[in-house]
Amino acid sequence: MNASISNTPSGKLRARGLGLQFSGVTGPNNSITDVPGVSVGYTTIIQGQGALNVGHGPIRTGVTAILPRSKADICQPVFAGYFNFNGNGELSGAHYLDEVGQLSFPITITNTNSCGISRDATLQWAFKSSPGALTDSFALPVAAETYDGFLNDINGFHINAEHVFSAIDNARQGPIEEGSVGGGTGMKCFEFKAGSGTASRQITYAGQSYTVGTFVQANFGQREDLTILGKNIGLQLKEPRMTQNTAVPDLSSIIVVIATDAPLLPHQLQRLARRATLGMARLGTSGNHSSGDLFLAFSTANQQPLSATTAAVQNLKFIPDQQLDPFFAAVVQGVEEAIINSMVANDTMTGRDHNSVPALPHNILSILAETN
Repeated sequence: MNASISNTPSGKLRARGLGLQFSGVTGPNNSITDVPGVSVGYTTIIQGQGALNVGHGPIRTGVTAILPRSKADICQPVFAGYFNFNGNGELSGAHYLDEVGQLSFPITITNTNSCGISRDATLQWAFKSSPGALTDSFALPVAAETYDGFLNDINGFHINAEHVFSAIDNARQGPIEEGSVGGGTGMKCFEFKAGSGTASRQITYAGQSYTVGTFVQANFGQREDLTILGKNIGLQLKEPRMTQNTAVPDLSSIIVVIATDAPLLPHQLQRLARRATLGMARLGTSGNHSSGDLFLAFSTANQQPLSATTAAVQNLKFIPDQQLDPFFAAVVQGVEEAIINSMVANDTMTGRDHNSVPALPHNILSILAETN
């Protein structure tokens, strides 16, 4: 097994490192960055401890940037589709995605109160890096959020434009970190520490190999529902429990970003985005009222016709709708594994007012792997 499939670059275990077996064939790093040209960057802020002092901390937050194309081509659009499973959340640019089926610029994910500055800073970064791209045009970049107020001084507004710039500038291909990094720093899932997770699947179609990569910022679910590889383990895990010393709203969400190099059209990408719901369902959730479950899919294919500026008919390639089933399965498998990775590659975290979220016990998962 490739080391990057079992461990993150810093050495944290991933789900497969515990012996868990999932369906499908992974890419070389089991990551969204297995899709050629796609990169991921983080800014992580962990500062302070003890009682909440709004504006001062403790801080447990960050920014994630996902670049659909290389920085040199980042202003070139990609076909994209969007699905809203449960709308108690924010993903900017969604109306434009529905209208034209395209997105440009980096995608950013952060905490709820910083979604606006993340969007605006992305535009500032784009203008500085490619001044001509915005001179006589407008842009509606995608910025998304989940709520980290259980651990973070969310009303302190600690994310600024420089943090967004740093996440974009630090974006890398190849193996990436998971767990409490970037926008996922202060998140929890099924009452265990979670955050950023990723996975990928490879598909052969008409003699050509394609990749479907998934990335999640996971912050949803109730412990008693947690199901891994078909077995409900949440009911068995009475301990360790979260420690809550102050009343904090029980808000939850998940953002899913799906990338592929397969030539797909916007309506097909919307269909892929819809399948993220089934990846969540495999873990036992029913989609709580308070959860913002927002899914985005894009394809890096067809760059030349999408980049065209002349008044001419363009030719596109696409896979027929009736041949999409393997791609649907790849999304379901990838989202399921990415969510589990976001919990496995993690440690217990204590934040504001000594509120604490425990790590998912690895020994339970190792036993599950032995019996699977």
